[in-house]
Amino acid sequence: MGKIYLDSNATTPVRPEVVEKMLPFFSDKYGNASSVHSFGREARKHLEGARKQVAGLVNAASPDEIVFTSGGTEADNLAIKGTARALKDKGAHIITSSVEHNAVLNTCKYLEGQGYRVTYLGVDESGIIDLEELESSISADTILVSIMAANNETGTLMPVADIGKIAAEKGVVFHTDAVQIAGKMPFDVEKAGAQLVSLSAHKINGPKGIGALYMKKGTKLESCQHGGHHEKKRRAGTEDVPGIVGFGEACRIAAERGPEEYGHVKRLRDRLYQRIRTEIKQTRLNGHPEKRLPNTVNVSFKYIEGESIILNLDLEGIAVSTGSACTSGSLEPSHVLQSMKVEPMFLQGSVRFSLGVFNTEKDIDHVMEKLPPIVKRLREMSPVYEPEG
Repeated sequence: MGKIYLDSNATTPVRPEVVEKMLPFFSDKYGNASSVHSFGREARKHLEGARKQVAGLVNAASPDEIVFTSGGTEADNLAIKGTARALKDKGAHIITSSVEHNAVLNTCKYLEGQGYRVTYLGVDESGIIDLEELESSISADTILVSIMAANNETGTLMPVADIGKIAAEKGVVFHTDAVQIAGKMPFDVEKAGAQLVSLSAHKINGPKGIGALYMKKGTKLESCQHGGHHEKKRRAGTEDVPGIVGFGEACRIAAERGPEEYGHVKRLRDRLYQRIRTEIKQTRLNGHPEKRLPNTVNVSFKYIEGESIILNLDLEGIAVSTGSACTSGSLEPSHVLQSMKVEPMFLQGSVRFSLGVFNTEKDIDHVMEKLPPIVKRLREMSPVYEPEG
């Protein structure tokens, strides 16, 4: 059997239709979208068409509320730093959670060094914040709440609509990193009550290096990148027209095929987890059992290290991960699982299976041919292993 890819929360293969849509913009339609001649006007037309497609995926009121960036990380930086700088006269307090992606956490840590005060909300054993704690943490100088919509490691969904209501009642800007949810299941910026939402193309079978920040009309934001007047002075730099066109097409397809593909991926996810819990003892599901992404299963295998499982699966042509691709070089336990207070014997043994639209039942069954003997062999090598009676 060929290679099997179950790491779609890290990145996804670009759909053939998206590649086909992008190709002319590397050759025939290569104009700069800011140029006034026909080449530029042609590029601008397609750029604005893609902006409408991205806006449509998340139900933005206007395409003008979409600001193209180089990806989700830049969108997070622009949202958090841009708000902090724009509202510095109002206050210097930011609220986030302890389980955010490092694009949010490290941006907040940077701002702490600039004199801002940051509150990191804890989470329960499922990885969800306490709404009462959030509300009580908001003070007169709070200017921003930044809480992700779906966790990239566990798939746990945050109650973004409730967070948005609390922030609105307190007059505080709400930003959510929706990189892992938009295009994988329904996500509506209006229902979320967010003024700022980070998006990324390569998580939904689009190209790498392109993302967007939804910026609700009237939201104050200071640009973090200076240069020309691109993106209505919100993000300087010549627009990546091929990438933007690809992003738009990926959003169009996700909106069109969403219900069918969500169901397909969820069925595979459930098939995988049911077989794991049935065939491999002493395992733990990390994250909420129901309130999670339809494609994500994060499981800890007691007594062994997740990295060892990943390497052994890789030798069998199966790609999975321990968590965020952005921290894969770190030997530290997952900050997400630590925040969820996963017990030590399970903490190091986590594996994230994140499925994509191209996976099949055969993929799942092949993984389950290989995984149980790998776990058994690694446990027998562990000096702390205690077989379940």
